[in-house]
Amino acid sequence: MNLVVVSNRVSRASATEPMTGGLAAALLPVVEKSGAIWVGSSGRVREGAQKEPFAEIESLGKGALALLDLPAAHYAGYYEGFANSALWPALHSRTDLIRSSHDDYKSYREVNSFMARALLRFRKPETVFWIQDYHFLALGAELRELGVTHPLGFFLHTPWPTRDIFGGVPHSRELVEAMLAYDLIGFQTDDDRDNFLSFVENDLGLDIAGGVVASKFGMSRCAVFPIGIDPAKFAAHAAKAASHPDVSRLRRSLNGEKLAIGVDRVDYSKGLINRIEAFDRMLTLQPQLKRSVSLLQIATLSRGAIEAYGDLQNQLAKLVSDVNGRHGEVDWTPIRYLNKGFSQTVLAGLYRTAQVGLVTPLHDGMNLVAKEYVAAQNPVDPGVLVLSKFAGAANELDTALMVNPHDIDGMARTIATAFSMPLVERRMRWEAMMTKLRAGTIQDWFSDFVDALQNAHAASAKASGDLAPEDPPVVWPARSFSSIVGNRFH
Repeated sequence: MNLVVVSNRVSRASATEPMTGGLAAALLPVVEKSGAIWVGSSGRVREGAQKEPFAEIESLGKGALALLDLPAAHYAGYYEGFANSALWPALHSRTDLIRSSHDDYKSYREVNSFMARALLRFRKPETVFWIQDYHFLALGAELRELGVTHPLGFFLHTPWPTRDIFGGVPHSRELVEAMLAYDLIGFQTDDDRDNFLSFVENDLGLDIAGGVVASKFGMSRCAVFPIGIDPAKFAAHAAKAASHPDVSRLRRSLNGEKLAIGVDRVDYSKGLINRIEAFDRMLTLQPQLKRSVSLLQIATLSRGAIEAYGDLQNQLAKLVSDVNGRHGEVDWTPIRYLNKGFSQTVLAGLYRTAQVGLVTPLHDGMNLVAKEYVAAQNPVDPGVLVLSKFAGAANELDTALMVNPHDIDGMARTIATAFSMPLVERRMRWEAMMTKLRAGTIQDWFSDFVDALQNAHAASAKASGDLAPEDPPVVWPARSFSSIVGNRFH
């Protein structure tokens, strides 16, 4: 098998590159070990027609990384426009924030088409394509239009909302119809899959028997694959990071006080405003906690060119300043607020230093920070995870302290409970969560999906009786990269 993984964002080095959970951090270790080709955006754009779309191709462990310069004429409409101002808010049930134009949608489809043509470079008889996330909902259909008959899989890392909410996305029917070009469509939770199938059944009028949908493309199976992490590797990172200067300085600066930690992108789905307000409320309701606890909130800036994100950044900065001004003292600051990222190794050390992990999104597909926090803990003296019931991780980490992020007083009381939880209970809760993490690692997720994809493709081919036609010619001329990553690209 020649596995080609496609995503908008890619990553190079898990231990050294600043990352805050998410898709790129999750995929990197399995691509390194599996020998897959990982295709994604270089982060740059290029004007005019491109005879050769790939700006860089390099080794990545046993695998390879192939980066494209996306077309300048369509990138903003594709990324900041339709993907993140129409799809992202809808997928997180924020229809009030949907902003879209016909040109944005056209650009989204153009970039999906551009990526499809570029992927023909890697097509061999044994190639399997696995597409990641909402940036490329239509990529499977574009590949089918180019005559690709290989196994096509898709995994959605975000939630999938109810049919009435997704129906608020312009061209929603056309997009879901295009998604049925995939042999296998994977979701984080049962609710996400059921919401998608409800749209297919009620809005497209198609049969969804057994989670299998028949469309003009063939048979498409919809299934659940909760994404995991490598808990052993993350625990090793945490132990190694104990001597890192950033971690050592943090421990020294605490002066015996207990620490809560939050690690998120600045995004309205993460519930950051509610979290800060809950911490503020806790200090107001229980003033005896002042000087004995604090919060480290790492909030990496994201998508600042989009109005909703710029507004949120300003609102968060003001709120943190207000809380610190209200409760802080000359030698104690209740909230340490950082707008920069840290490497996976340093993050693991910071997680282990904190007695409480706060993961309180309003809506999230999985949220791997929750799993990373648990895996990083000291087994002898583990911390407590406070987890939103609206994160996909809540389905697995059910011995965390669950909260409703809309209930500010309830969150305040739960955070205080986490700080005071006795060791015996902390160990019991942590051990139960670690059992879940070890039973569903990132490696399990990866292999389970690929196996299911090959089975789904075989079942679809058998049902249709189709045989693969002769491969059409590659759109762009081939160029040898054997000196870089071997002959897998010929």
